[in-house]
Amino acid sequence: MKNLLLNFWQDEDGATAIEYGLIAGLIAVVIIGTLAALGTGLDEMFSKVLEKLPTTTTT
Repeated sequence: MKNLLLNFWQDEDGATAIEYGLIAGLIAVVIIGTLAALGTGLDEMFSKVLEKLPTTTTT
């Protein structure tokens, strides 16, 4: 029984997969947050540019 517990405690096969999953999840969260922040900033920038452009009408 002692050997079984020691083998279980020292087994790290699944730990690597879990670590890679956590890293991938963290990267996804950072990418989503960055895109959300940039999207809002770009929208505001284009709105300001649109306000400064002269309006043209076609008749």
